[in-house]
Amino acid sequence: MTKSELILHTSKTYPHLYQRDIETLVDTVFDTISETLVEGGRVELRGFGAFSIRKREARKARNPKNGQEVQIGERYAIYFRVGKDLRQRINKSPAHA
Repeated sequence: MTKSELILHTSKTYPHLYQRDIETLVDTVFDTISETLVEGGRVELRGFGAFSIRKREARKARNPKNGQEVQIGERYAIYFRVGKDLRQRINKSPAHA
């Protein structure tokens, strides 16, 4: 589902809300999550999951084209840990059988 599909689905679910207000709400939620992660914080959405940042140390890797060794610098990666409720819903879903 894309961001625009999320907005459209939400506007159909809540027809009494203006679509522009839903867009603002979705943008605000995503911006707040992003800002919190950039600042090194953690975002936990109960029943859904938690987003956090993990530091990945510098390491050596190989270029798959020519096998040449390359150095990859230290960086940060986003880590998502699924919540218990969502994990249970996914595992009960017949779409994943």
